[in-house]
Amino acid sequence: MKEWWIQVGLLSVPLLAVYLHIPPPKLSPALHSWRASGRFFTYKTQNIFYRDSSGALGSSDIVVLLHGFPTSSYDWYKIWEGLTQRFQRVIALDFVGFGFSDKPRPHRYSIFEQANIVEGLLGHLGLRNQRINLLSHDYGDTVAQELLHRYEHNKTGCVLINSLCLSNGGIFPETHYPRFIQKILKDGGPLSPIITRLMNYYFFSRGLGAVFGPYTQPSAAEYWDMWTAIRTNDGNLVVDSILQYINQRKKHRDRWVGALTSTSVPLHLIYGPLDPVNPYPEFLQLYRKLLPMSTVSVLDDHISHYPQLEDPMGFLNAYLNFINSF
Repeated sequence: MKEWWIQVGLLSVPLLAVYLHIPPPKLSPALHSWRASGRFFTYKTQNIFYRDSSGALGSSDIVVLLHGFPTSSYDWYKIWEGLTQRFQRVIALDFVGFGFSDKPRPHRYSIFEQANIVEGLLGHLGLRNQRINLLSHDYGDTVAQELLHRYEHNKTGCVLINSLCLSNGGIFPETHYPRFIQKILKDGGPLSPIITRLMNYYFFSRGLGAVFGPYTQPSAAEYWDMWTAIRTNDGNLVVDSILQYINQRKKHRDRWVGALTSTSVPLHLIYGPLDPVNPYPEFLQLYRKLLPMSTVSVLDDHISHYPQLEDPMGFLNAYLNFINSF
């Protein structure tokens, strides 16, 4: 019996070693096209991917898109063309640790750094003195809140915010319910490096699918593109470090919620009400209570945490109605 277990162990070690060194998947044609149409700029020592598309003639408006966790700027691909028909420039980036951007480790990922990167990108593009419309989702909502705080306090180099539209983000820690795996990873315990090493497509797609509506699930190709973007540059190995943002939200709640409650910038929320992370009606009731000056678009009942992917036309129409209202 002992010899049998020894043989199993000896066989398992090389198999596990091979698994842990599986190269990232090849880019699909769609994802390859997304990357090929973008560029990189350097923030300090990090290479940051971004896309910058020229759009509507006769418009001077600029929109900057801030994506969520754990995905990338590719989250916006379904509404990209629609935005270019309204805005002069449509800009999106992959935050450090996400998508095609560098994913350093070890590294202290923070919302403050991501806000610095957005400011750095706009400086790189010569837009530091231009008024910017921010459209954000999930993790990007919190980055937008930090940018708003800096704008309201006239910080040097801050983004000049013309409007802010949030969507399905944990902007209130008290109404935010992270997934079970996020709770395990966010505290950086001894299991974190093991879990991130063993992360695979099956568990990823199962976990992400839980925050999509039952009738708006991504296709197999879309799941694979999301997974490929995460696996690029070994992004699965930094997920636990990035998840510190959940703790940062709690620590800096007054700063980031205060930025929203005190601003005079036009605010809007686009909300998928089936979201298990920011659930209805708890989240929406608090939002309306604390931010009565904000307008709100609630999408159909079956739309969940990724409204721009689940209902792109509904999302785009809601956003353009907001933009055209002031």
